[in-house]
This record gives sequence, structure tokens and C-alpha cells, in this order.
Amino acid sequence: MLTMTEKAVDKVRFYAGEMPEAKGKELRIFVQGGGCSGFQYGFTFDERQEGDTVVESGGVKVLIDPMSAQYLSGSTVDFVEDLRGAGFVVENPNAVRSCGCGHSFSVD
Repeated sequence: MLTMTEKAVDKVRFYAGEMPEAKGKELRIFVQGGGCSGFQYGFTFDERQEGDTVVESGGVKVLIDPMSAQYLSGSTVDFVEDLRGAGFVVENPNAVRSCGCGHSFSVD
């Protein structure tokens, strides 16, 4: 359903160890309305909810709610550091358009 690169897995482990609010929680990746292209990605540490899909990648468990799952299927999550900054980037085969910042997308 969703894969994470080694760099993304390493960064999730780093954040999980550094952020007190992440203790005992898993990474949740979600899609919500907004952004300049219609939808945007979100990342947070959260507890498992009923209906969540749990994907394990590189030993890291990722939680995905049912609505987001339809948009994230087949996606790859990476962590990129460049001149624009650092952050998680989603390569999403379901997106038909995305904005220049790479944080929002649209589907048909």
C-alpha cells in the first residue's frame, strides 16, 4: 500500500526518540483538504484508531485512516533535505497535479 525509504524510516525513528509526545505512538500519514492543489499530506504521531490500516516499512509502523488510504495507495514516502528546507515528501502515483512546493496535490 505504502512504502518508506530508508531515509524516511531513519527520520521517523529519530523524531520518535526525540519528541516526548511520540512516546508509545506510531506515525500517522493522512490526507486532508487544503493546500494550493486541493489536498495536502499530514504527518503526526498518534494511537491506532478503529479502521486504520497499519503498514510496516523498515520496522516502522505507519497508521493510515480509511479515507486517506484511497489516496495514498502505491505511494512512497521519502525524507528530503535541500536548499528549500527539510521534510517528508510523498511520491504519489494517484496525484494528477501537484503544486511547486510538493506538499499538496489533486486527483480526478
